[in-house]
Amino acid sequence: MSIGGVDIDKLDVFLLEDLIWVATAPVGLPSYDFSFSTYFACRHPWHRPEQITTVARFGVTTKYEELYNALLDFGIRLLHSPEQYLLASELPRWYPLLSDLTPRSVWFDQPLSASEIEGLFSWPIFIKGSRQTSRHQSSLAIVSSSDEYERVIEHFRNDPILHWQQIVCREYIALRPVPAPVTDKIPPAFEFRTFWWRGQCVGTGPYWSAFSNYSWSDLEEEAALAVAGEAARLIGLPFLVVDVAQTINGDWIVIECNDAHESGYNGVSPIGLWQRVIDIERNRS
Repeated sequence: MSIGGVDIDKLDVFLLEDLIWVATAPVGLPSYDFSFSTYFACRHPWHRPEQITTVARFGVTTKYEELYNALLDFGIRLLHSPEQYLLASELPRWYPLLSDLTPRSVWFDQPLSASEIEGLFSWPIFIKGSRQTSRHQSSLAIVSSSDEYERVIEHFRNDPILHWQQIVCREYIALRPVPAPVTDKIPPAFEFRTFWWRGQCVGTGPYWSAFSNYSWSDLEEEAALAVAGEAARLIGLPFLVVDVAQTINGDWIVIECNDAHESGYNGVSPIGLWQRVIDIERNRS
């Protein structure tokens, strides 16, 4: 049975280090897939409790609530409820909590006119779906004029990734660039992905590691994690990703948040991440 792109019958459900239930399925992306059993003890008990709370690593789903309820019938409760999933994943849900930490944003179900947008922002602006961009395509994200805006909105209606999302317009803030080849993607910036488990940072890495080799100093890391940690505290979910970047003025801002179940590692060591999660759970038990 497949729901929202996830085949329930093919999930591998196991007990990680006798501490954490995990449900996985490969998605075919090196930045996401991870062989838990290569590095950790993964037990598949003949008998498991009638209901287990489970960390999910089976990729993005378009029908989380339906999937959540279907798994309950198998005795599997995902770590995040449908409401928590939306809070982590959808900008209109998390933005009100983080408005002081992230670029000014507005969202709408139906496109505003270019003149209405000009009443809210100065060009350029950043456009995305309420959950994500369309594969980081720069031409669909960074908009410099009313004509470009009309073109992007027309594409938005038919894009397979964008069409089902609310439209989000954000203040464009220039970020510190990093050396990278010129592509059709959003220009890589000094941006980092951070994973948070029960309010503790368990992994950090350069977001654009596939395109550029860069790292932060101890002082930069401290400043970045102060912002990301405040975002994680305000959202208050068990397993969260917070992406932060440095502006050209040296400030750190939140770029976006995501449910960590769905998020790629993006330069974060999965071995180190899961070892820290295991250590936290071991200390709690």
